[in-house]
Amino acid sequence: MTIECTDKQSVLVVDDTPENIELLRQLLRADYVVHAAVSGRKGLEIAHASPQPDIILLDVMMPDMDGYEVCRRLKSDSATAHIPVVFITALDQTGDEANGLALGAVDYIRKPFEPVVVKARVRNHLALKRYERGLEALVQARTAELTLTQQVTIEALATLAEYRDSETGGHIKRTQRYVRVLAEYLSQLDGYRTFLDEETIDLLFRCAPLHDIGKVAVRDVILLKPGALTPPEFEEMKQHVLYGSKALEVAEERLGTSSFLGLARELILSHHERWDGTGYPRGLQGEQIPLPGRLMAVADVYDALISRRVYKPAFTHDRAAEIIRDGRGRHFDPAIVDAFLAVEDAFKRIANEFSDDTSNPD
Repeated sequence: MTIECTDKQSVLVVDDTPENIELLRQLLRADYVVHAAVSGRKGLEIAHASPQPDIILLDVMMPDMDGYEVCRRLKSDSATAHIPVVFITALDQTGDEANGLALGAVDYIRKPFEPVVVKARVRNHLALKRYERGLEALVQARTAELTLTQQVTIEALATLAEYRDSETGGHIKRTQRYVRVLAEYLSQLDGYRTFLDEETIDLLFRCAPLHDIGKVAVRDVILLKPGALTPPEFEEMKQHVLYGSKALEVAEERLGTSSFLGLARELILSHHERWDGTGYPRGLQGEQIPLPGRLMAVADVYDALISRRVYKPAFTHDRAAEIIRDGRGRHFDPAIVDAFLAVEDAFKRIANEFSDDTSNPD
């Protein structure tokens, strides 16, 4: 069912007494489009129609389904929970208003109707709804602006780190998309759904570019060395995860803890840990390694394998996939390797789309 589209706001009256409906229609028709339902079930149907009513005047005492039950269903459904409900009733027992307000109603109008009161209540609640919608839109716009600013700042900082390591911003774009693909696949599986919700996957995507931010603190003579690192040099290189984690720790001290900074620190600090406990910096083993780090490990190693470096050529996708497969249960979480093998075509597409001409996914 659809409701006629108009510039006027609409009021839905739900009452099993036609005389009450007609009285309210006469009071409100000059300013609003008035729709009516003579039962709770019909009222729910109209409330779900498009466009939806802007406010609902709901009788309490109705046969089959009373107003309390109609209100409960409206407020428990995300599609209709936002519509303000005003009860209309002749009841005057103690507790009636409390019952309705507890269910989510915004007001009560008593029978017999006082025209001035009815018009004022409807007008005021619709004005409040318009204000709330405007405020929500403003908050959403501001949030989107802050998110974009955050993401651009992250990418700029991460790109500086990658340039110092003789890599390009393509690595940033590829690895964060690899992480998202893996997380989205795992989110469909038991054991991962609770943690990998939509918000967390978005945080992982935004945090991933920071995984090597600590490299900005590594000396050039080590970071840019064209050959193999000596054991002492490698020990210094390994400090980049601690440098990056410390930088975000300082940010948390200034800004306070947040899900973004906390997850980013986990990812930075643990993406070089290995499933068998031979990684760094803490030698964590198995599921002791935070999931963000386990995801980033596969994404980071895959991209390093398919990318040309001064010390190695770019491997093909098939060769890189073979190395990832061989690292299952040793270097990498077996479940994440299985996820990688299930979505490897997506990895190839990402590598091609964001290629910097030093990668070879074919």
